Amino acid sequence: MVDYLALIDKYYADSPELRHILLTHSRQVADRALEIVARHQEWVESGVVDPQFVEEAAMLHDIGIIYCNAPKIYCMGSHHYIEHGYLGAELLRREGLPKHALVAERHTGTGITLEQIICQELPIPPEQNYCPESIEEKVICYADKFYSKSHLGEEVALSKIKANIWHYGHDAILRWNSLEELCS
Repeated sequence: MVDYLALIDKYYADSPELRHILLTHSRQVADRALEIVARHQEWVESGVVDPQFVEEAAMLHDIGIIYCNAPKIYCMGSHHYIEHGYLGAELLRREGLPKHALVAERHTGTGITLEQIICQELPIPPEQNYCPESIEEKVICYADKFYSKSHLGEEVALSKIKANIWHYGHDAILRWNSLEELCS
């Protein structure tokens, strides 16, 4: 069992506003992810999904935002916001949490492909695809899209999620459709 609050406190003690945003957003994501898992007990019974891991990983999926520059949500780091996934993964690996790191690394958008990184010259290491693979990763990635850190407490409408995803191209919407089907 991972004490995710202690880990968040270790990195966010000097940023109470950002800590509040991270915890509020992550709790919303965790709750939705756990609701999805509860509807799919066959995943749990077969050992494919561990609800405790889903909660922990959902609470830690955005831990890398501390390194990014997004002043509207109190992120005062130097990196581009799109980098928060792999930066959080590096942090979680240093903390001995490689499986949690994969969730952080693969949750952005509907996933980020190597082709996107290269073609769009994204500031992400061009070493691999950063797309969710396991059911646990996919459930958290899906749940994350329903909550914004800049509008805490509000749920993002499905129509708005889909419109946003369309900006990232046909492959992104295909990945979304797959996530939506899995999580329904």
